[in-house]
Amino acid sequence: MNELIEYILQFGSLNQQQSDLVTRKAKEIELRKDAYFSEAGHIPKQVGFIVQGVMRGCYYTNTGEEITRCFISESSLVVDYINFDIGAYSSEYLQACTDCRMIVFSKQNWEELSQAIVGWDNIKNKMVQLCMHQKSRKGPVISQDATTRYLEFLENHPSLTNRIPLAYIASYLGITQQSLSRIRKNIR
Repeated sequence: MNELIEYILQFGSLNQQQSDLVTRKAKEIELRKDAYFSEAGHIPKQVGFIVQGVMRGCYYTNTGEEITRCFISESSLVVDYINFDIGAYSSEYLQACTDCRMIVFSKQNWEELSQAIVGWDNIKNKMVQLCMHQKSRKGPVISQDATTRYLEFLENHPSLTNRIPLAYIASYLGITQQSLSRIRKNIR
C-alpha cells in the first residue's frame, strides 16, 4: 500500500489518519495475464492502481477487429472513469497484458473517501486527469510509416517491448504482427 500512498501524495497532502483511511478502504488483488479489469457492456465498478504489471485499453470495431488504444503500467491509476463515475456501460476493455498486482477501491469506498477527507476531491481530480491523459491515445500517428511508429513506441515505452505480446503492440501501431516482426528484424 505504500506505493499507492506515495502516488497520492504527489497530488496533495494527507495526514497519517487520512492515509490509514485510504489504506483501509482499498484492497490488494492479483489479476492474471489476459484477465479483464473492466469489460465493454458492463458498468465499471472499481478504480485500480497498478503496483506491478501492465494493462491495456482495447476495443473491437464493428467488423470484429481488436484495437489496442493504450498501455498502462506501474504506478498508474486504471479505470474507465467517465463510465465509472456516472454508472454507465463501458465500450472498452481494460485487460491485463501481464500478471498484475493491484490495489483497488470499490465505487462505494472511493466515494466515501470524498466524504471523509477534506481536499480528497481535489487530489482525486488531479489523479483522474493524469489517468485520462495516460489513456488518451498519444500513440502512433497513422500517417507516419510503420517503422517510424515503432521507433516512437520504443522511445515512449522502452520498458514494455519485452513484457507484452507483440500482437498487442502491432494492434496499437495499426499494423499486422508480420509487419512488426519484419520491422523489428530490420532495425536490429
